[in-house]
Amino acid sequence: MVAPYFIPKPEKTEKDKTKSGKLSRINFSLKPEELEAYLNEYVIKQEEAKSILATKVCTHFNRIRHFLEQGREPESGVGAIKNNIILVGPTGVGKTYLVKLIAKKLGVPIVKGDATKFSETGYVGGDVEDLVRDLVHAADDDIELAQYGIIYLDEVDKIASSGSVWGPDVSRTGVQRALLKPMEETEVDLKVAHDPVSQIQAIEHYRRTGKKEKRTVNTRHILFIVSGAFNGLEKIVKERLSKQEIGFGASVTTKEADKQMLKQVTAEDLIKFGFESEFVGRLPVITVLDELTADDLYEILINPNNPIINSKKRDFRAYGIDIKFEDKALRLIADQAAQQKTGARGLVSVIERILIQFEKRLPSTNITEFVVTPEVVENPAEELQRLLENPDDPDLHGRFEQASLRERDLLRESIWRREQELFTLYQLPLTDSRVNLIIDQYLRWDCDLKGAFEEMGHMYQQVRRFEEKFSEENELEMHFDEDAVDEILWQAITRETSAYSVCQGQAKDLEHALKLVRERTSKESFLLTRDAILNLDSYLNQIIREYYQTTLFRDSEHR
Repeated sequence: MVAPYFIPKPEKTEKDKTKSGKLSRINFSLKPEELEAYLNEYVIKQEEAKSILATKVCTHFNRIRHFLEQGREPESGVGAIKNNIILVGPTGVGKTYLVKLIAKKLGVPIVKGDATKFSETGYVGGDVEDLVRDLVHAADDDIELAQYGIIYLDEVDKIASSGSVWGPDVSRTGVQRALLKPMEETEVDLKVAHDPVSQIQAIEHYRRTGKKEKRTVNTRHILFIVSGAFNGLEKIVKERLSKQEIGFGASVTTKEADKQMLKQVTAEDLIKFGFESEFVGRLPVITVLDELTADDLYEILINPNNPIINSKKRDFRAYGIDIKFEDKALRLIADQAAQQKTGARGLVSVIERILIQFEKRLPSTNITEFVVTPEVVENPAEELQRLLENPDDPDLHGRFEQASLRERDLLRESIWRREQELFTLYQLPLTDSRVNLIIDQYLRWDCDLKGAFEEMGHMYQQVRRFEEKFSEENELEMHFDEDAVDEILWQAITRETSAYSVCQGQAKDLEHALKLVRERTSKESFLLTRDAILNLDSYLNQIIREYYQTTLFRDSEHR
């Protein structure tokens, strides 16, 4: 795995020397295409949104890196534009999921807030600056790390005003104005009257040092991402576009065309929707996410990295039950979820409704295999009764095996599609055996494919590091061929140990044997095969025999 890193200033000041080690985990140098490729592994559809988010987020952090390399702070204040982002899209299309994935990949802390719970004075449910304080908490009280975090504010469309000068509009406009300074740059005091923890920390610091401590967070580098459904915004966009057309030349649009019009939303439309121009000005990047169709929901379900199916597998595996899904069952689940018009959230509710009684009853039985068939999706109560009455039904066992094979086939296809990426990220060449090992890791560990890739890449590099160290210490050249590496990886997985430990277990025998061969044959370079791992003595005897046979043949030719 390529570890994220932080590029420091050329010459460290005293202030630099006090920087937290946690800051080194931030990937300031991530490229847009790298981040987009990562998002593609987890998020179905939303191509435009993934592209824009990957580009602008990476630019935000690379700009910071660029200035830090030069030993100066990034520009701030008047005229400085931060790449704050506004996401427009219906519920369940992946807005929150995208933002959390980005924060995870970058290694930065993130907090999520609901815009409707804040006010400019704190009398509704909190002060908007509480988001910044929560970010410090998410960074384990590391203020410097928090200053490079992400604040994600959902349901921001609910703080748009409707044009009234009284009632809730006053508070909504106030929240917008209260967000202006944090979204640009301000100092947020961590010690506030309504936070007893900060008060206790201040008292404890004063008791220890006799001095008052001023703890503040600068929001200059904090990236703000806001989102909402923005119901009705498409009508504003449509009205603006219609006015640009001449008289009767205006085209008749369908409901689907209206949705596509939303892609052409501008700052002007957001202001008309009910936002202050200054607020919209702090959010220069606008991206619109698509509504998910039944086909999109099905693609989510068959994605090996999707958390919905993986979570349900973990639920049943907690009781020692292995659950598989037939392809037709997944399609029916996607169709039912699409009818709810709640995006990916509908998948969760449909699956829970179908499987809740199975999850309740099966742990009290001896059943260890359960296959979700189309019949289970359509008639869960009847199929549960059938399973309980005949748990050893050979037909269900056969369908379970077929679903398992299809799952492995889908995983195999997905892994091979990522062959170039795996080699680029982890220097991990793929073989059929290695692909099967990755699949075994994925199924055994309840992880996503990314986690299985990282672990396999890490173990592969352990083998290559052992080769380098062994060759250097013994003054000879030794390498394992790919079959030998696969054998080492397999032994490491089955023994639940590291690949390096497997290599070390053979180090003494290898050292003695290869030096012995070198003394007898003057051979300085060795390529070890799987046979060498399984039976070293036999392999070395073969090398010596081949050496002498080659020598005798060469001598006979000279005669």
